[in-house]
Amino acid sequence: MPDHEETFHMKLPIDNSKIPKYVTHVTTTLEKAGFEVFLVGGCVRDLIMNRIPKDWDITTNATPEQIMPLFEKTVYENTYGTVGVCIPKVTHVTDGGVTHETESNTTPFALSAICYDIIEVTPYRIEAKYTDFRHPDEVRFSKNIEDDLKRRDFTINALAYNPHKGHVIDLYKGQEDIKDRVVRAVGEPEDRFNEDALRTLRAVRFATQLDFVISSETMDAIVASANLLKNISAERIRDEFTKIIESGNPSSGIILLQKLGLLKYIIPELEEGIGCEQGGAHIYDVFEHLLGALNHAADKEYITEIRLSALFHDIGKPKSRRPGAKKAYTFYGHEVIGARMAKAIMERLKYPKKTTDLVVSLVRNHMFFSDTEQITLSAVRRIVQKVGKEHIWQLMEIRECDRVGMKKAEAPYRLRKYHAMIDEVLRDPLSVGQLAIDGEVLIRELAMKPSRRMGWILHALLEEVLDDPKKNTVEYLKEKALELDKLSDKELQKLGEKAKDLKDKLEEEEIGKVHAKHGIKR
Repeated sequence: MPDHEETFHMKLPIDNSKIPKYVTHVTTTLEKAGFEVFLVGGCVRDLIMNRIPKDWDITTNATPEQIMPLFEKTVYENTYGTVGVCIPKVTHVTDGGVTHETESNTTPFALSAICYDIIEVTPYRIEAKYTDFRHPDEVRFSKNIEDDLKRRDFTINALAYNPHKGHVIDLYKGQEDIKDRVVRAVGEPEDRFNEDALRTLRAVRFATQLDFVISSETMDAIVASANLLKNISAERIRDEFTKIIESGNPSSGIILLQKLGLLKYIIPELEEGIGCEQGGAHIYDVFEHLLGALNHAADKEYITEIRLSALFHDIGKPKSRRPGAKKAYTFYGHEVIGARMAKAIMERLKYPKKTTDLVVSLVRNHMFFSDTEQITLSAVRRIVQKVGKEHIWQLMEIRECDRVGMKKAEAPYRLRKYHAMIDEVLRDPLSVGQLAIDGEVLIRELAMKPSRRMGWILHALLEEVLDDPKKNTVEYLKEKALELDKLSDKELQKLGEKAKDLKDKLEEEEIGKVHAKHGIKR
């Protein structure tokens, strides 16, 4: 094994307990076979930062032909030397009937289902120039880890760690940059961005996710290389942009994209909001307001679709702005324009249709209701029907983000009233429709004729069920209906009206509870 003593730099402690057994299995197998092996890249950075890595990358001086025979199942279908090592995970059932998931090489239980963790193992590589700003024109394998680290993007990712020996190879002071919270390109920054222009976005993404700053020389190179994003596929740009959106402080990432001249190559429509004053209750321009709404979505840990909708909800305002009264402006129809713009943006970035449709719907309908005193339950029912029961609360999340993006309270009376009315609309009303039988059963099986009597009978049956839900069975209700049908019209009407009054009273009580839950006066 080559001697790397001059490159060992172990300045920050690493907790090996954070490394899963299946990863250790791969590194141990390679070492026992006589090969050099290191964890490399982002997983080493995360271990140093005491974070749990999401991805594990392994590099070695073994070639693909030497790696594959060491493992039972591998995948090798690329020109860059990466071998996917498949580590089985086993779902087993204990004697107590509790389901667990564990690694196959450790479980004594019989298999019920198998899935795999894929660990990527890549030989040390030397890469030629990148003509297409993405892929190296040529890849050659190397026997030296130092050659492999030279091709990495940023110093914080140009780290190799041998967990068995506790050795960290750090050629570019990546540990210092982690400690100082700096994103810095390896070597000459412009060379790295000319190799793969997507690295300009990755720099912003790392800075945003990790709460780091980008070094001045790296920032200058990003500005100079921003136009190279035109050579990158929409899918790759979308993935990096989405990761920025999904971070804990996404607005800082958007601001950085704009500052570095990258945003105009991704979503230039957002820049139209810079300096676009709104007046009235708004103290921010459109761009600032959208970022505030987005950050609230992040603070609440809302899903990606909500974050995108928050970012786009007022994107149509610059195109719809007209002078208004009292130093304010009007933005009539901005939600319609914004929905069209959001659709164009999402399609341009190749977002899935399902994601696009939801974001467009939320942007289009975010202006539902404006006057709490004029809201009717029928209007609420219409908006629920329009966006769907499964998305109505997401629409309310957008309204909340919109409000907080104006630096206003999160849950004022208006929003609480909306919530109460939606709850009221969505709850199952007390009605004869909840009975195990209906009018058709009375006609078909009990030979009753459609009449007011049948309505009284159903209401009387409902009263019984409300008193004792266990009675809501087909058998009991059919038998009871026959008994009620023997009563006179006067007797039956009295029972039916009494039951209806009880139903109305209970309904009012239930609605009252809904309003009280949200602090709303009726």
